[in-house]
Amino acid sequence: MTNNDILRRLRYTFDFNDSKMIALFRLADHQVTRAQISAWLKKDDDPDYQRCSDREMAIFLNGLISDKRGKREGPAPEPESRLNNNIILRKLKIAMNLESEEILDIMALAKLEMSKHELSAFFRKPGHKNYRECKDQILRNFLTGLQHQQRNPSPWGKTPSDK
Repeated sequence: MTNNDILRRLRYTFDFNDSKMIALFRLADHQVTRAQISAWLKKDDDPDYQRCSDREMAIFLNGLISDKRGKREGPAPEPESRLNNNIILRKLKIAMNLESEEILDIMALAKLEMSKHELSAFFRKPGHKNYRECKDQILRNFLTGLQHQQRNPSPWGKTPSDK
C-alpha cells in the first residue's frame, strides 16, 4: 500500500475534511497547504497526483496521535524518515488507544482471523526472533475493519468477540 492509499482511507474512515487534515499536520508542528492535501488524495493516474513521502505520512500519523490522545509535553516527536507497515500499524494502535483484543476485533470485522501471538509479532523490534513483517494485506484488512468500526458502528455496540 502506498502512503497516499493509507491517507485516503484514513480520511474517509474518520470523515476528515481538508481543514481537519491541515490541522492534524499542524498538531505535529508541520505546515501543509490545501493544494498539497488535494494532490496527495488524488488517484495515481491523475496528472496532479503527488506522492506522499514517508516523512509526511509519519508527521500526519503523529498529528493523529496528538489529536486522539492529546499533545505530549515537550517537543514534538521527530517523524521517521522511513516507514513500513509495522510502524504505521503501531502508530494507529497508539492513536486509537487500542489493546490487542480490540485490534483483533477490528481485524475480524474485515473477516481476518488472527491470534494474539501473530498480532504481537508485528509490534516487536525488527531484530527480535519473533518479529514478523506486516504485509500490505494485513494493513489493508486492519484499515477496512477500522472503517467498518468507525463508519458503521453496531447499534448495540457489540464487536465480533462479544458474541
